[in-house]
Amino acid sequence: MKSVTTYMTQEGYNKIQKEYDELEAARPEYIKKLTQAADMGDRSENAAYTNAKRKLRWSENRLRFLKKVLQYTTVAVPSQIDYIEIGSHVKVKLNDNEFTLHIVGLHEADPMNKKVSYKSPVGSALLNKHVGDTVKIQLEDRQIEYEVLGIET
Repeated sequence: MKSVTTYMTQEGYNKIQKEYDELEAARPEYIKKLTQAADMGDRSENAAYTNAKRKLRWSENRLRFLKKVLQYTTVAVPSQIDYIEIGSHVKVKLNDNEFTLHIVGLHEADPMNKKVSYKSPVGSALLNKHVGDTVKIQLEDRQIEYEVLGIET
């Protein structure tokens, strides 16, 4: 299987690394609770055992996922303000409204907080654009037009 490199800001990478470290640290406790619940007897009617097993399984799956994300992620550090790149803070204008978007990685996108993935329609359209550029973006139901007003790292 071909590995796919993805990009992320340092802030996003640190957040995922922290979650991984916290889950890894909690793992022995999950195993201990499972062992204690197993010692209670009949596992078929043991809710504590079922819950402990479910929690451990979830934690193991999440650890595997986070490890792969970290393994195949390159931290993108914006290095200039001539054009938009991953990690850039971009001041844009849309229908007489001005606001700032942060171009981020796939796993840190949060549109409600103006963090857009570089793979999203808006993020990919803005990449490599310069101040003064107008960007037309075709969405499912309409076309929008952003004007790039400023770029910050």
